[in-house]
Amino acid sequence: MTSDSIGNSFITINPPELRFQFELEKQTFCDLKVLNKTEYFVAFKVKTTSPKKYFVRPNTGVIHPWDSCIIRVTLQAQQEFPPDMQCKDKFLIQTTTLDSNTDVDDLPPDTFNKDSGKLTEELKLRVVYVSPSSPQESTSDDTKNPAQKLDTYSSQTLQQLKEEIDAAAREMRQLQQELDMLKRRRNRRSDRGFSFIFAMFVGLIGILFGFLLKLSLSSPPTQ
Repeated sequence: MTSDSIGNSFITINPPELRFQFELEKQTFCDLKVLNKTEYFVAFKVKTTSPKKYFVRPNTGVIHPWDSCIIRVTLQAQQEFPPDMQCKDKFLIQTTTLDSNTDVDDLPPDTFNKDSGKLTEELKLRVVYVSPSSPQESTSDDTKNPAQKLDTYSSQTLQQLKEEIDAAAREMRQLQQELDMLKRRRNRRSDRGFSFIFAMFVGLIGILFGFLLKLSLSSPPTQ
């Protein structure tokens, strides 16, 4: 385990804290990569001290042996800045291994109950708010000539494009994980609604690709 991750005997989480670029009246998100470093199926559950402020997807699930998943935590749009940009919110991730005969698509209610005698481990993550820019950076930008500003804008555009592509790739991996789970449920329960849900996923993936294509074809404005 490196300094940019935390973990227990079941999983490793990267990054070790939730960092959100805080802007008023704007949603922002942070992705957590959770790696199962065991030969067992590991179930996880995400809790937070401020459930109304955050949307967690997925907030519970099962990771296959030596596999990983992405948990996206979205900070809902806020109407005011926190004092000194400090956040006291905390996240708790509970983990436990599953018996080989457990239905991973329908976990028992007592899966994470410590009183059941099963080994359950917890990881705590703090929340950090980051300002999108500082006054010093804005002042420095004003002193640049047009060519320097264009170069800066181009670099920022490329970086934003890379971040959007990475985010879309993570989203597609998460959609694939959920699609695999739906397929397993269909095979076990003959779920007739699967075709409609599958069409929704295909449509969403198409929208994501369309957005990325439009963004990649855009060019920075001339000075």
